[in-house]
Order: sequence, then C-alpha cells, then structure tokens
Amino acid sequence: MEGRDITAEGLRIAIGFPSVVMLVIGGIVGVGIFVNPAVVARSLHTPGLALAAWTLGGVVALLGAFVYAELAARIPATGGEYVYLRDTYGPLAGFLFGWATLLVVQTGGMAAVAIVFAKNLDVLFSGALPERAVVVAVLAALAAINCIGVRSGNGVQTTLGVLKIAAIAALIVAGLWLSPRAAVPPAAPPQAPLDTARAFGAAMIPVVFSYGGWQTANYVAGEMKDAGRNLARALLVGVSAVIALYLLVNLACLRSLGVAALGKTLTPASDVLQAVAGPLGAKAAAAAIALSALAYLSQGSLTGPRVSFAMARDGLFFRQVAAVGDASRVPMVAIMLQAGWTCVLALSGTYEQILSYVTAMNFLFFGLSASCLFPLRRREHAA
Repeated sequence: MEGRDITAEGLRIAIGFPSVVMLVIGGIVGVGIFVNPAVVARSLHTPGLALAAWTLGGVVALLGAFVYAELAARIPATGGEYVYLRDTYGPLAGFLFGWATLLVVQTGGMAAVAIVFAKNLDVLFSGALPERAVVVAVLAALAAINCIGVRSGNGVQTTLGVLKIAAIAALIVAGLWLSPRAAVPPAAPPQAPLDTARAFGAAMIPVVFSYGGWQTANYVAGEMKDAGRNLARALLVGVSAVIALYLLVNLACLRSLGVAALGKTLTPASDVLQAVAGPLGAKAAAAAIALSALAYLSQGSLTGPRVSFAMARDGLFFRQVAAVGDASRVPMVAIMLQAGWTCVLALSGTYEQILSYVTAMNFLFFGLSASCLFPLRRREHAA
C-alpha cells in the first residue's frame, strides 16, 4: 500500500478532491478582495459598472480555469506550468519559468502578502509586534509545517482556507443584512463612451489581479489522488466559488457604503464592519485580512516549492533542491529555499514595489502556459 502511495519522484500521494478545491480557492483569494472593491469603485462610479467589471473578471478566470483543467488532464505531473512549458516548448522555456517563479512570481507575491499579514497583526496587537520579526516567523513556521509532510501542510492550508471563507462570509453578512443601507446619491452625469471604456479598462487591472492564482494548484498535481480528474474538476468548482464570493463581497460593500463612499475609502472591509460593530470593526477587519493573508501564505508554502523541485529533478536547477525527506516525502530543501528567498524580498522592499514587478511576470508566463494547449492538441491529432 505504501509503495502505491509514493510517486516515481519519491513524493507521497495524499491530497484528495476537497483539499484540491481549497488549494484552488486559497491560491486565488488573498488580501486583494478586502481592498480592491474600493479601487474599482474609484474608477467606475456606478454600481452596475463595478459589478460588471467583477463579473467579467470572473469570466476571464473561469476561461483560464478551463484551459488549465485541460492541461492538468493531459499532464497531471508535479510542477504545473513548468512541466507544460518544458514538454511543449523545450527545457529553456521551463528553465526561465522556474527561475522567474522562484526569484519573482511566487516568492514576490508571498513577500507582499507577508508584509500585509504583519501590518494587520500589528493592528491587532496595538503596535507591540515588530513587523520584520513577524514576517520571518510566519514564513519559517509555515516552511517547518510543510517540511513535516504533505498531509501536515495540506491540513493546515485547508483549515486556514475554511476559516478565511468564514471571515469573508461574515463580511458579506454584515454588509448585506446587518449594516444600515447607504443613502442613494443623485445620479452622476453620464460619461462619454470613450472615457467610460478607459475607466473600465483601468478597473479591470485590480479585478484580474484579484482573480489570479488558480494555476498554483497545478504545481502539486503529482501528489493528488486521481490528479487528471480531480484537479480539472477542482479548478472549475474552486474558481466558480470564488466568483460567487467576490460578487457577494462587492454587493455587501455597495449596499453598506454606496458606490461614492466605497470609491473614497482605503479600507472598505473595515468601514463595513465598523458600521455594524463600531470601533471593534477595525480590529475585526484587521483579523480577517491577517487570516486571509496567512491562508494565502500557507497555500504558497505548499505549492510553490514543487516548481523548483521539478526543475532540479530535470537537472535544470541545483541537484540538492530535488532532495526528498525519507520520512516526510516532501521536497524539504525546495521548501526552505523558497521560504528563505521570500524573507529576503519581504525585508528588502515594500508591498507596492514587490507587487509591481510580480504582476507583469505572472501574466506573461500565464499567457505562455495557456498557449501550450494548442501545440499539445496538434500533437495528439498528429499521433
């Protein structure tokens, strides 16, 4: 039985369908949904346009999930996009993606979120915690949990993911049913169609960013039970669930604050909860954001190292990174490497600086990975 649970790479197959769904949701839902409704409302001054932007972003994410679901069904292997690029365009494409993921995309995104986690935890403790020490401590703790084994890392990730969804559900309930309804302002004068189109395009940037991240679940495909079937199904279920959550959060913010006030605030989640709980609302919002950030970091600590591991197995990275623990059956060196570099990035930059270079690289490789589907189909028909 033990032998059948171990892959040819030495990894343990232990992630079932419900956990894969939580991996998909955890890869998408970070801290953006607590802030970006205000960013979108700042560009689009009517509730209908704001909701249309979030709906369109969801459609884009769902189309991406369909693409990655087919890629996962065709190549259910550890490493996700690295494997797709390697098998489609050759080792150089995989090599570039792997290094970009380690140095910029995965670690940069986690570093930015670790900073947000530390800042919100600091709010809960009234400034008593040193933020830099919190960043190092949380990344080290998550790396240690994931080094114990995939069941340990996946269990923590799933638990945090459920708690994160509960926190978002509380925000939705507060905004839709508990807070007083915002007064309806006079209708704004209509914009010229070209100005509306420009504003809508600008609003789509934070929307699309908020929907990104479903592809990270593909990194651990080799450790999933019946990966070819379960990962494809989980991508569609998880992305659909996130679309519903995001639309409900926006409806809650719009009902509680109104589109004008929502566009002016920097802390929409805090404002909604303050309307219900008074001064405790700020603490509650900080706790919700910190929890969501922690869940995102847990998911990244589990999935990200598998890219470096797969690349090392192919001889395109340091061989030591392909080492698997005898008892844990996880790539311990890859996990510690990612955690260490994430600490370096988090301690050397700000949230805005890190995010600016992560976003561009992320969508570049997302588009390139999605394009793998066409050559793979052609090869199949030619065979």
